[in-house]
Amino acid sequence: MLLFTKPRARFRYLCAPKLEVMELTNYGHSCVSVKMNGKNILFDPFVSGNPLAGELDIQKIPADYILVTHAHGDHIADLEVIAKRTGASIISNFEIVSYFEKRGIKGHPMNIGGCVNMPWGTVKSVLAIHSSEFPDGTYGGNPGGFVVWNDKFCFYHAGDTALTMDMQLIPRTCPPLNLAILPIGDNFTMGIEDAVEAAKMIECKTVVGCHYDTFGYIKIDHQYAKSAFSTAGIKLLMPGIGETITV
Repeated sequence: MLLFTKPRARFRYLCAPKLEVMELTNYGHSCVSVKMNGKNILFDPFVSGNPLAGELDIQKIPADYILVTHAHGDHIADLEVIAKRTGASIISNFEIVSYFEKRGIKGHPMNIGGCVNMPWGTVKSVLAIHSSEFPDGTYGGNPGGFVVWNDKFCFYHAGDTALTMDMQLIPRTCPPLNLAILPIGDNFTMGIEDAVEAAKMIECKTVVGCHYDTFGYIKIDHQYAKSAFSTAGIKLLMPGIGETITV
């Protein structure tokens, strides 16, 4: 029988105590930024093409790392500009990282199920049920989401996804979630009801909604959304674009 004298590196934070708050900034659609160990972790940068983003200036958005869930334009539109200005590295699937490396942007390639330990925390690539293609028609690899944790916090950015039974694996293979960022706009992703079921599967009581209202196809009833989550005993947060909250 094999005996492990210390935990595997990828789960080094698994039993660590959790901090109660984390700073999150909403830049609209699926683009959010979180601070971990002094680093700005930016997800799916799409601001300049968002009709709801108003006066937000992408030249002022900080980023040390950019995590990309898939290659659709409403998730990567501002990636190149932000990465080249800040020097940020991207973390995404192999195809997306390869695509941007040809444009002079450094990155770390992953694929579904893999983990990588970064200086600020651990990133696990998890399944998303969606599609992925660059605006120029280049294949964008498998879409995904990310579970990210360190010794203070654990959260899940689902990317664009349908409800899937694989979400039940997240609480079995990752630290307990403090927060989940879930799409709630329907039509292209989960809607409100399916997102409530997703929150139950991942065993998370605090959700930040994303991927809603940006376009006509995904406009939602905010009061209904909050009521549906509240009825299930789950807190739904819907920060304004440009708003920073602690969760």
